[in-house]
Amino acid sequence: MAIPLCALIVEDSEDDTQLLVRELKRAGYDVTFERVEAAEAMSAALARRTWDIVLSDFSMPKFSGPSALQVLKDSGIDLPFIIVSGTVGEEPAVNAMKAGAHDYVMKGKLARLGPAIQRELREASHRKEHREVQNQLFQAQKIEAIGQLAGGVAHDFNNLLTVINGYTEVMLEKTEANHPHKKYLEAVKKAGEHAASLTRQLLAFSRRQVLIPQVLNLNTIITGLHPMLRRLIGEDIELFTLPAKDLGSAKVDPGQIEQIILNLVVNARDAMPKGGKLTIETANVELGETYARNHATVKPGPHVMLAVSDTGTGMDAETQKHIFDPFFTTKGPGKGTGLGLSTVYGIVKQSDGSIWVYSEPGRGATFKTYFPRVDEAPRAVEQRESRAKVSNASETILLVEDDASVRMLIRQTLELKGYHVLEAENGVAGLWASEQHQGVIHLLVTDVVMPEIGGRVLAEQLTAQRPEMKVLYMSGYTDDAVVRHGVLDSSMTFLQKPFTPEVLARRVREALDGPENKSR
Repeated sequence: MAIPLCALIVEDSEDDTQLLVRELKRAGYDVTFERVEAAEAMSAALARRTWDIVLSDFSMPKFSGPSALQVLKDSGIDLPFIIVSGTVGEEPAVNAMKAGAHDYVMKGKLARLGPAIQRELREASHRKEHREVQNQLFQAQKIEAIGQLAGGVAHDFNNLLTVINGYTEVMLEKTEANHPHKKYLEAVKKAGEHAASLTRQLLAFSRRQVLIPQVLNLNTIITGLHPMLRRLIGEDIELFTLPAKDLGSAKVDPGQIEQIILNLVVNARDAMPKGGKLTIETANVELGETYARNHATVKPGPHVMLAVSDTGTGMDAETQKHIFDPFFTTKGPGKGTGLGLSTVYGIVKQSDGSIWVYSEPGRGATFKTYFPRVDEAPRAVEQRESRAKVSNASETILLVEDDASVRMLIRQTLELKGYHVLEAENGVAGLWASEQHQGVIHLLVTDVVMPEIGGRVLAEQLTAQRPEMKVLYMSGYTDDAVVRHGVLDSSMTFLQKPFTPEVLARRVREALDGPENKSR
């Protein structure tokens, strides 16, 4: 079968052009070509369509091979450029090669043309693959840098929001229903909750949130979400699910997988304002070495695929470069935060997975996520909703928190519940407070990231001295001192900032009433 080839031929002779075309056909190519003999015509042809190769004579009355090569360079298009001439000498040919030409073939030896084109097309394909991988790495590095900044900002804001939202709740509880300031406090509470939601999304994007993974079958998650998805997308969009019957297991956080599906479905819905088809599909896939080489950050091996496809407006290549950037959105004002796909990206990456988008304008989009397949039987999804009853108590709690405002809010909340609170502003002070206290300390409540001694090291030292003491970790973001790559040990108790006094009291009670913590 003939190989399709689009050739731009820079040649002043129609006879020589036909000679080239016959040789290309003899070499097994199905040739589509255009002949040009001036710089303006060549520039127009390069802009008009996509070419596979440029074949140029060296010397022409109004143009030349070196000039044609410069036109190609100025266009910014990477194409194989081969000089085909009957008059070029060895020295000019070598100079042309040094200037960027890929090869030269004498018209008297056109049998070399077919193999030369085959070689240069192969090299051009390799260069294209290398550029794509380099672009992927650049995008990954850029997102990683933005994630570092976003995670740090979210951490600081979570401390502030813990204080703002906490005291707002305290004031609301103490304010009569008919008080004129009640509505202002409720507005502050609503704004604080919205801000907390944004910081959670930033934490997801920066891969600094807490994941509690379970071995599960993704089909179970999709089945459980189906009624909600049906209501979410509306009546003008058809929903199809294509679950693989023999789908393997993945070790992921079920709540975060739900978040991925919901965000991708909302994104697909918004891309189909006039209705369409939305498909959710799962499959077992084997990502090979070749795929991994062409997709930066992908690890080869068996994976479970989750794909969400739509028949919507689609995206051009430039939009696809930015879709995972935080706050980037193509929606109108007030119609999105630009964090939905950023959240998806962060969750997938934190789960050791990868995500890729395939889209063209007017032809919809498909988002494919891949998670490593594990050789374990799936378990029932654990419910993590708290049912602990918060009542007055008398236990002793050692509170270690380096933010004074947050520390004061926690101490006041716990003392109102009846706890005896020992307070320390950092890990060193926490060790001293424990040493000075002669009685039992029932619970250590400690921030994760603190100067000198972090929460994990502090807990290890104190539980060695007080093995009966339990531990509750808290932080505005997770840290490798407590979690390995953001994945929380299931035996640890963790409280994510920002939190309200009610949530704090409930989580403290859970920690005290639950099994012994694993702090080492």
